[in-house]
Amino acid sequence: MGKALNGVEAAVAMGPDEPLALSLAEPGACEDRVIVGRAQVESGDWFEGLGPVGLSRLQMLGRLAQGIAHEINTPTQFIGDNTTFLRDSFGESFALIGQLMAHLLEIQGMGGPAGEAAQKALDSMAHSDLDYLGVEIPKAIQQSLDGVGRISNIVSAMKNFSHPSADVQTLTDLHHAINNTILVSQNEWKYSATLGVDFDLNVPRVPCFPSEVSQVVLNLIVNAAHAIGASPTRAATGAYGKITVRTRLHPGEVEISVQDDGPGIPREIQQRIFEPFFTTKPAGKGTGQGLAIVHKIVVEHHGGWILFETAPGRGTTFRIFLPLPRPDSIH
Repeated sequence: MGKALNGVEAAVAMGPDEPLALSLAEPGACEDRVIVGRAQVESGDWFEGLGPVGLSRLQMLGRLAQGIAHEINTPTQFIGDNTTFLRDSFGESFALIGQLMAHLLEIQGMGGPAGEAAQKALDSMAHSDLDYLGVEIPKAIQQSLDGVGRISNIVSAMKNFSHPSADVQTLTDLHHAINNTILVSQNEWKYSATLGVDFDLNVPRVPCFPSEVSQVVLNLIVNAAHAIGASPTRAATGAYGKITVRTRLHPGEVEISVQDDGPGIPREIQQRIFEPFFTTKPAGKGTGQGLAIVHKIVVEHHGGWILFETAPGRGTTFRIFLPLPRPDSIH
């Protein structure tokens, strides 16, 4: 059914209690906006659809990921500590070599057998590329420490990301959770896009299931990366796309958005993208579960809502809104 809404043509599909989806398009405009309500997906609970065996496997994978992260973390700490020791020891040793060379120069200046011996020692040191080693060894050690630091950050992000959901919502630092998710998902987007963040520092800690919200952000980032990767423009030029993750504080709710500059979502499939198992990817390339999971977590588990805005050739922005507790409900 269609009707005018504030001068904008709106197509509304009604459910038993509320709109299934509200699709807005200004006459002649090239951007579509779709608001998703609680009744958008009718095909059942995807969690229940997994069955007890599927749920058990997901839980096992989460525990396995945490265990692997812990096992990686321990030897990484050894490597980091030992490399730090080598860095500090090399600095002290090289300083001693400098002092030794100064003493040899003094002895050389005295002449005699001792001076000749000192000259031979200095010649040997000159042929040993000490100047080169003095510059390159500290660089190599620092690069090793940087690599160990990156491993530690990834392991920490994996541990936080795979932490099992609590039975009750907890106050969560969304920016910390998003940064962990970006780090974990780096291999999905770094070959096709750059990723930036634009955080509203006024966003408070939000009551939610943190691992589920991280899953939402992960799915949206991966979805954006795949959209950019499939862009004909990128295929022709090899240019990198851009993904931006934002947070904003609104009255009574917090927004997380993921924007890409991919090809956009064709209007004919916009009403189906949250259906479980619906995918436009070739067989074997996608499960069609990513956005269905996003809907389930945001709308049904957190009482939030989803809006996406898309324009052909300009990209798509998924905006999710999570409710904040009323001030009179906080004790």
